[in-house]
Amino acid sequence: MSNEEKNIVDCLIIGSGPAGYTAAIYAARANLKPVMFTGLQQGGQLMNTTDVENYPGYPKGILGPEMMEDFRKQAERFGTEINFGMVTKVDFSTSPKKVWIDDTKLVEAHSVIIATGAEAKWLGLPSEKRLNGNGVSACAVCDGFFYKNTEVAIVGAGDTACEEALYLSKLCTKVHMIVRRDEMRASKIMQDRVLNTPNIQVYWNSETDEIIGENVVESVRLKNNKTGEITEIAVKGFFVAIGHKPNSDVFKEFLDTDDQGYIITQNGTPKTKIPGVYACGDVQDKTYRQAVTAAGSGCMAALESERWLGEMRQ
Repeated sequence: MSNEEKNIVDCLIIGSGPAGYTAAIYAARANLKPVMFTGLQQGGQLMNTTDVENYPGYPKGILGPEMMEDFRKQAERFGTEINFGMVTKVDFSTSPKKVWIDDTKLVEAHSVIIATGAEAKWLGLPSEKRLNGNGVSACAVCDGFFYKNTEVAIVGAGDTACEEALYLSKLCTKVHMIVRRDEMRASKIMQDRVLNTPNIQVYWNSETDEIIGENVVESVRLKNNKTGEITEIAVKGFFVAIGHKPNSDVFKEFLDTDDQGYIITQNGTPKTKIPGVYACGDVQDKTYRQAVTAAGSGCMAALESERWLGEMRQ
């Protein structure tokens, strides 16, 4: 029975951020007739981003949603079938692989590209959500440039928070670093770098009580956990660096993940431990987490899928 009769997809792409759309463009141009399921947020994290100025090809910058619309149109132009739907179950032990959408629809595929991304962890303050994109950010590398020569705050105590605080210290006049306990989780060398940077001020035993501002961030109010003292600091930007959660739970029965949930791929490739299953973008990248690196890994996943399908049919 042919693939068409059984309705088996050659290349199934799960997720629709820069990684997923780039994989779709390459797979479609290779005549793999890719089928994509977007997930709940079509376009991924960039749909919550305002100005993107660090992606090549957009000299004047572009809004995140506009960029993702460009990606989508390009993927569709070459014949990608794009569907709205959430993957709720998989079975990678069979050939073809089985993927269930919204608990009801079964899709069978010879190769699967996972591009489900990761979600930033947030503090949970209503003001944080309201001002997201208007002074509140979860990516200093993405958005730090917009706060050049201003004062900003960053919350977090791990290596990523230290790295981002150091990055911001090179752009901003002062960085106010908010640490919940009386010590950091970061490695000693990262702590030393932060503590020895003159324009980084650490607030120990402190939590963010409120982010203040009507339309943009104007200040942050801190509460000392031990004394109860309230401090308000005037800042233009507020960065959250308390970690990310990769969207990998549905795949964990069949794929290896690290202690944070990132899908483990073979070094320098998007290959997982299962032939024909690839992971790209932020669901497997906890180091860079940039749109351009996600797009690059989506390209790699599509090329590997094309090669694997070719070998399978020899």
